[in-house]
Amino acid sequence: MRVDQFDFDLPPERIALRPMVPRAAARLLVVPPAGGFQDQVVADLPRLLRAGDVLVFNDTRVIPAALSGRRVGRGEHEPAMEVLLHQRLDGSRWKAFAKPGKRLQAGDRIRFGAEGRVCLLGVLDATVTEKGAAGEITLAFDFHGAALDEAIASLGRMPLPPYIEGKRAQDEQDRADYQTVYAERDGAVAAPTAGLHFTRELLKSLQDIGVQEEFVTLHVGAGTFLPVKAEDTADHKMHAEWGEVSAAVAARLRRAKDEGRRVIAVGTTSLRLLESSGLEAFSGTTDIFITPGHRFRSADALITNFHLPRSTLFMLVAAFAGLSRMQAAYGHAIARGYRFYSYGDASLLFPPPCPAISPFP
Repeated sequence: MRVDQFDFDLPPERIALRPMVPRAAARLLVVPPAGGFQDQVVADLPRLLRAGDVLVFNDTRVIPAALSGRRVGRGEHEPAMEVLLHQRLDGSRWKAFAKPGKRLQAGDRIRFGAEGRVCLLGVLDATVTEKGAAGEITLAFDFHGAALDEAIASLGRMPLPPYIEGKRAQDEQDRADYQTVYAERDGAVAAPTAGLHFTRELLKSLQDIGVQEEFVTLHVGAGTFLPVKAEDTADHKMHAEWGEVSAAVAARLRRAKDEGRRVIAVGTTSLRLLESSGLEAFSGTTDIFITPGHRFRSADALITNFHLPRSTLFMLVAAFAGLSRMQAAYGHAIARGYRFYSYGDASLLFPPPCPAISPFP
C-alpha cells in the first residue's frame, strides 16, 4: 500500500508534552465497529468493559537508554555523541542509534560519563563493533551483566520520544511518568504508552467487576519512533524486538477465546506480540509489520494511544479497525481537542464485523 494513504494533518498543539494527572483522567475515544464515536475517559473502563473480559498488558520496564558521550582515541578531537540503545544482544552488547554517526567506524571507542560518577572508574566505555545503515551501530561495552545495567541506570536518561524532547527538557518526573505502574522486566527503550493510563486504583476496580489480567513482555525498541521513509509499505523493514508469552498465559488466552470471552490488547505492542505468538508459548524476536489486509485472530478489541502520521502504529490501527474508520476517528479526535502521542489520550477500538475465521491452529 502507498504510505501516503496513512498521512494526516495534526496541529502541533495537539501533541501532549506531559501526561494527564491523574493518569486515568486521560480522555478515551470509543470507536465501535459502526456508528458514532463515544467521548469517554479512561476511568470509565469499569463501566465500558464486562466480567470475563481479558486485558493483556505488556509488563516491560523502560530503561534509561539515552546516553551522552564522546568518541575517544583518535587524537585530541573528541566529538560529542548521543547514543540511544535499542536492542540488547547479550550481557555486554547492544544495538544502538548514534548521532552523529556518519564518521563512526568499527573499532572506534565511545566514552560515556564523567570521572567519579560510576563504577569507580568514573566512565563507561564501549567499542563500535559494527556499523549499519541510518546511524545504527553495535556497541560492545567494557562492563557486563549487572555491572553494565547499573552503569546505564546511573548515566542514562529516559528515552523520551523526539517529538517531546524537541520541545522541552526532560526531568526527574519523566522517570515516573514514562513507566507503567505494572512494569516488571527491564529492557524497553520506549514505553508501551497505552499502559501509562492505568493506575493501581483503576486496575483494582477492573478486577472487582471480574475483568481478568494477563501479562506478556515485549521490549519495545527505538525503531518505534522511526518514520516510514519508503513510498510503499512493502519496502519498509521493521526492527526486531524481543518478546515472551508464557505457556500458562497462552493457555488462558486460548481458553478465553474458546469460551467466547473478549481478549483486549492494551497497546499495539501487546497486540503485535499476540499476533506473533499465535496464542502459543513464545520467546524470541519478532519484526511483524501489520498493515491493512492482516486478519487478526488474537484480540477482540484494542486500547491504544493516538499515533503519528505515516507511522507503522497508525498502519496497525488502520488494519485493526479499518483505514477509513480510523481516518474519521482521528478527525473527530483532532476536532474535539484530544491529546496525541506517548503522553496523550487513548482510544478503545473494535474491529468491523468480518466472516468467521478459525482460531490459530
